[in-house]
Amino acid sequence: MIDINDLCALVGDFALHHIDLRVDEGEYFVIVGPTGAGKTVLLEAIAGLVPVRSGKIWLRGREITRLEPEERAVSIVYQDYTLFPHLSVQENIVFGLTVRGGTRENTRQALDWVVELLGIRSLLPREPRTLSGGERQRVALGRALITKPDVLLLDEPLSALDPGAREGVQGELRQLHRHLRATVLHVTHDFEEAVALGDRIGVMGEGRLRQVGTPEQVFRHPNSEFVARFAMTRNIFDGEVTREAGGRALFRTGNFDLVVMPGSESAHHACIRPEDILILTEPPVPAPENLLSGPITGVIDKGSILHVTIGVQSSFCCLVTRREFQDLELREGKQVYVTFKASSIHLF
Repeated sequence: MIDINDLCALVGDFALHHIDLRVDEGEYFVIVGPTGAGKTVLLEAIAGLVPVRSGKIWLRGREITRLEPEERAVSIVYQDYTLFPHLSVQENIVFGLTVRGGTRENTRQALDWVVELLGIRSLLPREPRTLSGGERQRVALGRALITKPDVLLLDEPLSALDPGAREGVQGELRQLHRHLRATVLHVTHDFEEAVALGDRIGVMGEGRLRQVGTPEQVFRHPNSEFVARFAMTRNIFDGEVTREAGGRALFRTGNFDLVVMPGSESAHHACIRPEDILILTEPPVPAPENLLSGPITGVIDKGSILHVTIGVQSSFCCLVTRREFQDLELREGKQVYVTFKASSIHLF
């Protein structure tokens, strides 16, 4: 569907470096990364809004690298929605068809289709300034969809919404994608949003595409320290893998050894997700292979969950529910044990 080959672009002092990416027909693909990673620049290169220095962009087998934006069959929705304040909602939605010279009957049919799809018929006579954030987002989606683009590009579509509206629009985007089976390229800095929506995820950093995979692959098997930290793995250690005489594989950090699954002898990093670490107040019998002990050195309250840091020569960040925190009577300074399975340790 979308094929990007060795794409390089320069916008001011920022550069995209050698992007290779394929997005399949009907796929919901999410590009995620920190601010300044180049996510929006990549979308705008696909849309024809920034110049490409080298490389090629293909859409459904047609090269579009040098085509004008209106020739690409691509629609883009920005995080600030960019609705025309002097036009009504209806006039905003049909704007793209109007400038293309669509007939009145075709425009009416397309408008009926979009407003029924998004459930926004009651908004048509209103002005953009009277709309809530969620309503403005639906109108912006309607304006993008009415031209029936081959690809829908979404640039941080949920970032301007409050948490309640964000969750609602996120659900609507999922339903919309299931209904239309449209090809969507969605940009966000929120990793949880990417996991919730994406069929696959691409992680960007410093103008480069660092890793592409399913949410599970990126979440559980990051290929670099950059991706691991962005995916909130938190527990990342440097070291090397060795084999004992009995065949057991160890990851040696210099401060402690971890029993790991064999097969990654060339790895120099190990990471463990905080939710995969179990906190105990008494040593288990029999003792598991990966069992360490230390005091609680910090607690960060996130509401329904808490991040508990335990000093075990190196700090371990663990995630516990509020009920677990209370039942275990956890507090700073308390001596506890941490344990985790060898299969929970990812090496790269």
